[in-house]
Amino acid sequence: MSQTFDVIIIGGGIAGCSSAFQLAKRGVKVALLEKSEIGAGGTGKSSAVIRQHYSNKLTARMALHSLRVFQNFEDEIGGECGFTPVGFLAVVEAKDQAGLEANVALQREVGIQTELLSPKALREIMPGVEIADLVAAAYEPEAGYADPYLTVNAYANAARRHGAKIFLDTEVTGIRFAGDKVVGVDTPGGQFDAPQVVNCAGPWGARVAKMAGIEVPIDPCRVQVSFFRRPAGHESPHPVFADFIHAFYVRPETGNLSLVGVIDPSEAEARVDPDDFNEQVDSDFILHTGEQLVRRYPAMEQSQSAGGFASLYGITPDWHPIIDEVAGGFFTCAGFSGHGFKLGPAVGVIMADLVTGESKPQFDPHMFRFSRYTENDPVKGQYEYSIAG
Repeated sequence: MSQTFDVIIIGGGIAGCSSAFQLAKRGVKVALLEKSEIGAGGTGKSSAVIRQHYSNKLTARMALHSLRVFQNFEDEIGGECGFTPVGFLAVVEAKDQAGLEANVALQREVGIQTELLSPKALREIMPGVEIADLVAAAYEPEAGYADPYLTVNAYANAARRHGAKIFLDTEVTGIRFAGDKVVGVDTPGGQFDAPQVVNCAGPWGARVAKMAGIEVPIDPCRVQVSFFRRPAGHESPHPVFADFIHAFYVRPETGNLSLVGVIDPSEAEARVDPDDFNEQVDSDFILHTGEQLVRRYPAMEQSQSAGGFASLYGITPDWHPIIDEVAGGFFTCAGFSGHGFKLGPAVGVIMADLVTGESKPQFDPHMFRFSRYTENDPVKGQYEYSIAG
Protein backbone atom coordinates (compact mmCIF):
# COMPACT_ATOMS: atom_id res chain seq x y z
CA MET A 1 0.00 0.00 0.00
CA SER A 2 1.43 3.37 -1.00
CA GLN A 3 1.92 6.41 1.20
CA THR A 4 1.00 9.84 -0.14
CA PHE A 5 2.83 13.13 0.40
CA ASP A 6 3.06 16.56 -1.19
CA VAL A 7 6.81 16.26 -1.77
CA ILE A 8 9.28 13.38 -1.66
CA ILE A 9 12.96 14.22 -1.05
CA ILE A 10 15.58 11.64 -1.97
CA GLY A 11 18.75 11.88 0.14
CA GLY A 12 19.50 12.59 3.78
CA GLY A 13 22.49 14.90 3.46
CA ILE A 14 22.55 18.62 4.17
CA ALA A 15 20.66 19.57 0.98
CA GLY A 16 17.90 17.06 1.61
CA CYS A 17 17.49 17.73 5.32
CA SER A 18 17.64 21.52 4.94
CA SER A 19 15.04 21.33 2.16
CA ALA A 20 12.82 19.04 4.23
CA PHE A 21 12.99 21.47 7.15
CA GLN A 22 12.15 24.53 5.06
CA LEU A 23 9.28 22.80 3.27
CA ALA A 24 7.80 21.27 6.42
CA LYS A 25 8.03 24.64 8.16
CA ARG A 26 5.75 25.99 5.41
CA GLY A 27 3.18 23.31 6.05
CA VAL A 28 4.13 21.03 3.16
CA LYS A 29 3.64 17.30 3.76
CA VAL A 30 7.17 15.96 3.23
CA ALA A 31 8.74 12.52 3.12
CA LEU A 32 12.53 12.24 3.08
CA LEU A 33 13.88 8.89 1.90
CA GLU A 34 17.46 7.98 2.75
CA LYS A 35 19.11 4.76 1.56
CA SER A 36 21.26 4.51 4.71
CA GLU A 37 21.49 6.93 7.62
CA ILE A 38 21.32 10.70 7.94
CA GLY A 39 24.62 12.19 6.80
CA ALA A 40 25.98 8.84 5.61
CA GLY A 41 27.17 10.25 2.27
CA GLY A 42 29.41 13.21 1.62
CA THR A 43 27.84 15.43 4.27
CA GLY A 44 28.89 13.40 7.30
CA LYS A 45 32.54 13.54 6.21
CA SER A 46 32.54 17.13 5.03
CA SER A 47 35.44 19.38 6.01
CA ALA A 48 32.60 21.71 7.05
CA VAL A 49 34.45 24.96 6.37
CA ILE A 50 32.13 27.97 6.72
CA ARG A 51 33.45 30.78 4.50
CA GLN A 52 31.95 33.35 2.15
CA HIS A 53 34.82 33.84 -0.29
CA TYR A 54 32.91 33.39 -3.57
CA SER A 55 33.21 35.01 -7.00
CA ASN A 56 29.49 35.28 -7.79
CA LYS A 57 26.96 37.46 -6.03
CA LEU A 58 24.45 34.60 -5.69
CA THR A 59 26.85 32.18 -3.99
CA ALA A 60 28.27 34.98 -1.83
CA ARG A 61 24.74 35.88 -0.65
CA MET A 62 23.98 32.22 -0.03
CA ALA A 63 27.18 31.83 2.00
CA LEU A 64 26.40 34.91 4.08
CA HIS A 65 22.85 33.71 4.78
CA SER A 66 24.21 30.31 5.78
CA LEU A 67 26.84 31.84 8.07
CA ARG A 68 24.12 33.75 9.94
CA VAL A 69 22.22 30.49 10.41
CA PHE A 70 25.31 28.72 11.75
CA GLN A 71 26.00 31.64 14.09
CA ASN A 72 22.44 31.48 15.49
CA PHE A 73 21.82 27.79 14.99
CA GLU A 74 19.97 26.99 18.19
CA ASP A 75 17.44 29.76 17.57
CA GLU A 76 17.16 29.22 13.81
CA ILE A 77 17.14 25.42 13.63
CA GLY A 78 17.43 23.96 17.12
CA GLY A 79 20.11 21.64 18.45
CA GLU A 80 23.85 21.95 17.92
CA CYS A 81 25.99 22.49 14.85
CA GLY A 82 29.40 22.86 16.49
CA PHE A 83 30.17 26.15 14.75
CA THR A 84 33.63 27.38 15.74
CA PRO A 85 34.60 30.89 14.56
CA VAL A 86 38.33 31.00 13.86
CA GLY A 87 38.39 33.27 10.81
CA PHE A 88 39.25 32.51 7.19
CA LEU A 89 42.28 33.56 5.13
CA ALA A 90 42.79 33.19 1.39
CA VAL A 91 46.21 33.93 -0.08
CA VAL A 92 47.24 34.40 -3.70
CA GLU A 93 50.21 35.19 -5.90
CA ALA A 94 50.39 37.98 -8.48
CA LYS A 95 48.37 36.25 -11.23
CA ASP A 96 45.31 35.98 -8.94
CA GLN A 97 45.61 39.34 -7.19
CA ALA A 98 43.02 41.06 -9.40
CA GLY A 99 40.58 38.20 -8.84
CA LEU A 100 41.07 38.34 -5.10
CA GLU A 101 40.47 42.09 -5.02
CA ALA A 102 37.35 41.76 -7.19
CA ASN A 103 36.02 39.01 -4.94
CA VAL A 104 36.51 41.07 -1.80
CA ALA A 105 34.77 44.06 -3.40
CA LEU A 106 31.81 41.88 -4.43
CA GLN A 107 31.57 40.27 -1.02
CA ARG A 108 31.62 43.61 0.77
CA GLU A 109 28.86 44.80 -1.58
CA VAL A 110 26.53 42.05 -0.36
CA GLY A 111 27.34 42.66 3.31
CA ILE A 112 30.12 40.19 4.03
CA GLN A 113 32.67 41.31 6.60
CA THR A 114 35.96 40.87 4.74
CA GLU A 115 39.09 42.85 3.99
CA LEU A 116 42.31 42.77 2.03
CA LEU A 117 45.50 42.28 4.02
CA SER A 118 49.14 42.83 3.20
CA PRO A 119 51.43 39.84 3.76
CA LYS A 120 52.82 41.59 6.85
CA ALA A 121 49.33 42.09 8.32
CA LEU A 122 48.58 38.43 7.57
CA ARG A 123 51.39 37.39 9.89
CA GLU A 124 49.78 39.31 12.75
CA ILE A 125 46.76 37.02 12.45
CA MET A 126 48.68 33.81 11.76
CA PRO A 127 52.23 34.13 13.13
CA GLY A 128 54.82 31.87 11.56
CA VAL A 129 53.22 31.70 8.12
CA GLU A 130 55.63 32.01 5.17
CA ILE A 131 54.86 35.20 3.22
CA ALA A 132 57.78 35.60 0.78
CA ASP A 133 55.73 34.55 -2.28
CA LEU A 134 52.50 36.31 -1.30
CA VAL A 135 51.10 39.53 -2.74
CA ALA A 136 47.79 39.76 -0.86
CA ALA A 137 45.35 37.97 1.39
CA ALA A 138 41.62 38.16 2.03
CA TYR A 139 40.41 37.84 5.62
CA GLU A 140 36.95 37.00 6.99
CA PRO A 141 36.97 37.27 10.79
CA GLU A 142 33.48 35.73 11.16
CA ALA A 143 34.24 32.52 9.26
CA GLY A 144 35.10 29.16 10.78
CA TYR A 145 33.97 25.55 10.64
CA ALA A 146 31.21 23.35 12.04
CA ASP A 147 30.47 19.73 12.91
CA PRO A 148 28.77 18.22 9.84
CA TYR A 149 27.24 15.23 11.63
CA LEU A 150 25.68 17.35 14.39
CA THR A 151 24.45 19.87 11.82
CA VAL A 152 22.70 17.50 9.44
CA ASN A 153 21.06 15.54 12.26
CA ALA A 154 19.84 18.78 13.84
CA TYR A 155 18.23 19.68 10.52
CA ALA A 156 16.63 16.24 10.30
CA ASN A 157 15.24 16.57 13.84
CA ALA A 158 13.96 20.07 13.07
CA ALA A 159 12.20 18.76 9.96
CA ARG A 160 10.56 16.04 12.05
CA ARG A 161 9.36 18.59 14.60
CA HIS A 162 7.58 20.41 11.79
CA GLY A 163 5.91 17.22 10.61
CA ALA A 164 8.26 15.78 8.00
CA LYS A 165 8.49 12.00 7.87
CA ILE A 166 11.99 10.59 7.50
CA PHE A 167 12.45 7.03 6.29
CA LEU A 168 15.94 5.57 6.83
CA ASP A 169 17.30 2.46 5.12
CA THR A 170 14.84 3.23 2.34
CA GLU A 171 16.50 3.17 -1.06
CA VAL A 172 14.67 4.59 -4.03
CA THR A 173 14.74 2.02 -6.85
CA GLY A 174 12.45 3.71 -9.36
CA ILE A 175 10.69 6.96 -10.16
CA ARG A 176 7.18 6.80 -11.60
CA PHE A 177 5.58 9.16 -14.10
CA ALA A 178 2.07 9.53 -15.49
CA GLY A 179 2.70 11.03 -18.90
CA ASP A 180 5.24 13.79 -18.39
CA LYS A 181 4.48 14.35 -14.68
CA VAL A 182 6.12 12.59 -11.76
CA VAL A 183 3.72 10.73 -9.47
CA GLY A 184 5.96 8.94 -7.00
CA VAL A 185 8.85 6.60 -6.29
CA ASP A 186 9.39 2.91 -5.67
CA THR A 187 11.35 1.38 -2.81
CA PRO A 188 11.87 -2.21 -1.64
CA GLY A 189 9.39 -1.42 1.15
CA GLY A 190 6.64 -0.12 -1.12
CA GLN A 191 5.54 2.88 -3.10
CA PHE A 192 5.52 6.53 -2.09
CA ASP A 193 3.26 8.87 -4.05
CA ALA A 194 3.74 12.62 -4.55
CA PRO A 195 3.32 15.14 -7.38
CA GLN A 196 6.79 16.53 -6.68
CA VAL A 197 10.06 14.66 -6.14
CA VAL A 198 13.38 16.31 -5.23
CA ASN A 199 16.67 14.58 -6.02
CA CYS A 200 19.10 15.55 -3.25
CA ALA A 201 21.17 12.41 -3.64
CA GLY A 202 24.57 14.11 -3.87
CA PRO A 203 27.14 11.73 -5.40
CA TRP A 204 24.22 9.43 -6.30
CA GLY A 205 22.44 12.34 -8.02
CA ALA A 206 23.10 11.20 -11.58
CA ARG A 207 21.98 7.66 -10.74
CA VAL A 208 18.69 8.93 -9.29
CA ALA A 209 18.11 11.32 -12.20
CA LYS A 210 18.62 8.45 -14.64
CA MET A 211 15.67 6.68 -13.02
CA ALA A 212 13.62 9.60 -14.28
CA GLY A 213 15.14 9.35 -17.74
CA ILE A 214 17.38 12.39 -17.24
CA GLU A 215 21.14 12.41 -17.82
CA VAL A 216 22.76 14.99 -15.54
CA PRO A 217 26.55 15.60 -15.51
CA ILE A 218 27.25 14.79 -11.87
CA ASP A 219 30.21 12.50 -11.25
CA PRO A 220 30.77 10.76 -7.90
CA CYS A 221 34.42 11.44 -7.11
CA ARG A 222 36.72 10.33 -4.30
CA VAL A 223 38.31 13.15 -2.29
CA GLN A 224 40.73 12.93 0.63
CA VAL A 225 41.79 14.84 3.72
CA SER A 226 44.71 14.27 6.07
CA PHE A 227 45.30 15.15 9.72
CA PHE A 228 48.45 16.46 11.37
CA ARG A 229 49.01 16.92 15.10
CA ARG A 230 50.36 20.40 15.77
CA PRO A 231 53.77 20.54 17.51
CA ALA A 232 54.59 22.04 20.90
CA GLY A 233 54.27 25.79 20.89
CA HIS A 234 51.68 25.74 18.09
CA GLU A 235 48.77 24.09 19.86
CA SER A 236 46.42 27.06 19.58
CA PRO A 237 43.79 26.78 16.81
CA HIS A 238 44.66 28.71 13.67
CA PRO A 239 42.31 30.28 11.10
CA VAL A 240 40.95 28.32 8.19
CA PHE A 241 43.58 28.94 5.51
CA ALA A 242 43.12 28.57 1.72
CA ASP A 243 46.41 28.68 -0.18
CA PHE A 244 45.76 29.16 -3.91
CA ILE A 245 49.50 29.07 -4.62
CA HIS A 246 50.23 25.64 -3.18
CA ALA A 247 46.64 24.47 -3.84
CA PHE A 248 45.63 23.30 -0.38
CA TYR A 249 43.45 24.34 2.53
CA VAL A 250 43.85 23.71 6.24
CA ARG A 251 41.58 24.15 9.21
CA PRO A 252 41.91 23.34 12.90
CA GLU A 253 40.29 20.19 14.25
CA THR A 254 39.63 19.07 17.79
CA GLY A 255 42.41 17.22 19.57
CA ASN A 256 45.16 19.68 18.57
CA LEU A 257 44.90 18.55 14.95
CA SER A 258 44.93 20.37 11.63
CA LEU A 259 42.81 18.99 8.77
CA VAL A 260 44.34 19.43 5.30
CA GLY A 261 42.71 19.04 1.89
CA VAL A 262 43.61 20.10 -1.63
CA ILE A 263 42.27 22.76 -3.99
CA ASP A 264 42.78 20.66 -7.09
CA PRO A 265 40.54 20.37 -10.17
CA SER A 266 42.03 16.94 -10.87
CA GLU A 267 39.85 15.54 -8.07
CA ALA A 268 37.12 15.48 -10.73
CA GLU A 269 39.06 12.68 -12.44
CA ALA A 270 38.85 10.37 -9.41
CA ARG A 271 35.47 8.91 -10.40
CA VAL A 272 34.33 6.00 -8.25
CA ASP A 273 31.32 3.84 -7.48
CA PRO A 274 29.81 5.73 -4.51
CA ASP A 275 28.74 2.41 -2.97
CA ASP A 276 32.18 0.82 -3.27
CA PHE A 277 35.30 2.97 -2.95
CA ASN A 278 38.40 3.15 -0.77
CA GLU A 279 37.53 5.28 2.27
CA GLN A 280 41.09 5.21 3.64
CA VAL A 281 43.54 8.01 2.94
CA ASP A 282 46.44 7.25 0.58
CA SER A 283 49.95 7.48 2.02
CA ASP A 284 51.15 9.62 -0.90
CA PHE A 285 48.31 12.06 -0.25
CA ILE A 286 49.44 12.42 3.36
CA LEU A 287 52.99 13.04 2.16
CA HIS A 288 51.89 15.59 -0.45
CA THR A 289 49.63 17.60 1.85
CA GLY A 290 52.24 17.51 4.60
CA GLU A 291 54.86 18.92 2.25
CA GLN A 292 52.55 21.70 1.06
CA LEU A 293 51.57 22.58 4.61
CA VAL A 294 55.21 22.84 5.70
CA ARG A 295 56.04 25.09 2.73
CA ARG A 296 53.46 27.57 3.95
CA TYR A 297 53.79 26.99 7.71
CA PRO A 298 57.35 25.78 8.41
CA ALA A 299 56.71 24.97 12.08
CA MET A 300 54.51 22.07 10.96
CA GLU A 301 57.66 20.22 9.95
CA GLN A 302 57.63 19.02 13.57
CA SER A 303 54.02 17.86 13.34
CA GLN A 304 52.95 14.22 13.39
CA SER A 305 50.68 12.56 10.84
CA ALA A 306 47.36 11.45 12.34
CA GLY A 307 45.97 9.68 9.29
CA GLY A 308 42.96 10.87 7.35
CA PHE A 309 40.06 9.55 5.29
CA ALA A 310 38.42 9.65 1.87
CA SER A 311 34.92 10.81 1.13
CA LEU A 312 32.78 11.78 -1.87
CA TYR A 313 31.96 14.85 -3.90
CA GLY A 314 29.29 14.99 -6.57
CA ILE A 315 31.16 17.08 -9.17
CA THR A 316 29.69 18.91 -12.17
CA PRO A 317 31.70 20.26 -15.13
CA ASP A 318 31.78 23.80 -13.67
CA TRP A 319 31.99 22.73 -10.00
CA HIS A 320 28.59 24.27 -9.20
CA PRO A 321 25.28 22.54 -8.47
CA ILE A 322 22.27 21.82 -10.61
CA ILE A 323 19.21 23.24 -8.88
CA ASP A 324 16.28 23.03 -11.26
CA GLU A 325 13.05 21.30 -12.24
CA VAL A 326 14.50 18.93 -14.82
CA ALA A 327 11.23 17.12 -15.64
CA GLY A 328 7.58 17.62 -14.75
CA GLY A 329 7.57 17.87 -10.95
CA PHE A 330 11.02 16.23 -10.72
CA PHE A 331 13.72 18.51 -9.29
CA THR A 332 17.45 17.98 -9.02
CA CYS A 333 19.39 19.66 -6.22
CA ALA A 334 22.81 18.03 -6.39
CA GLY A 335 26.32 18.38 -7.77
CA PHE A 336 27.61 20.83 -5.17
CA SER A 337 31.21 19.78 -5.84
CA GLY A 338 32.38 20.33 -2.26
CA HIS A 339 30.41 23.54 -1.65
CA GLY A 340 27.20 21.91 -0.37
CA PHE A 341 27.71 21.98 3.37
CA LYS A 342 28.63 25.66 3.74
CA LEU A 343 25.72 26.66 1.49
CA GLY A 344 23.28 24.13 2.97
CA PRO A 345 21.05 26.49 4.98
CA ALA A 346 20.47 28.69 1.91
CA VAL A 347 19.92 25.67 -0.33
CA GLY A 348 16.93 24.62 1.76
CA VAL A 349 15.39 28.06 1.27
CA ILE A 350 15.99 27.91 -2.50
CA MET A 351 14.37 24.51 -2.81
CA ALA A 352 11.37 25.46 -0.67
CA ASP A 353 10.81 28.56 -2.81
CA LEU A 354 11.26 26.59 -6.03
CA VAL A 355 8.98 23.70 -5.08
CA THR A 356 6.21 25.91 -3.72
CA GLY A 357 6.40 28.33 -6.64
CA GLU A 358 7.30 31.36 -4.54
CA SER A 359 6.81 34.43 -6.74
CA LYS A 360 9.50 36.44 -4.98
CA PRO A 361 12.21 33.92 -4.04
CA GLN A 362 14.94 34.96 -1.63
CA PHE A 363 17.59 33.62 -4.03
CA ASP A 364 17.18 33.32 -7.80
CA PRO A 365 18.67 29.94 -8.79
CA HIS A 366 18.79 30.72 -12.55
CA MET A 367 22.58 30.49 -12.50
CA PHE A 368 22.26 26.82 -11.44
CA ARG A 369 19.76 25.81 -14.17
CA PHE A 370 20.33 22.45 -15.87
CA SER A 371 20.22 23.96 -19.37
CA ARG A 372 23.37 26.04 -18.82
CA TYR A 373 25.46 23.15 -20.09
CA THR A 374 23.69 22.89 -23.47
CA GLU A 375 23.67 26.70 -23.62
CA ASN A 376 27.45 26.76 -23.12
CA ASP A 377 26.96 29.11 -20.19
CA PRO A 378 28.79 27.46 -17.26
CA VAL A 379 29.23 29.19 -13.92
CA LYS A 380 32.55 31.00 -13.90
CA GLY A 381 34.63 32.51 -11.12
CA GLN A 382 37.41 35.05 -10.79
CA TYR A 383 40.09 32.35 -10.48
CA GLU A 384 41.31 30.02 -13.17
CA TYR A 385 39.66 27.08 -11.44
CA SER A 386 35.98 27.05 -10.53
CA ILE A 387 36.61 24.74 -7.60
CA ALA A 388 37.19 27.86 -5.48
CA GLY A 389 33.73 29.19 -6.26
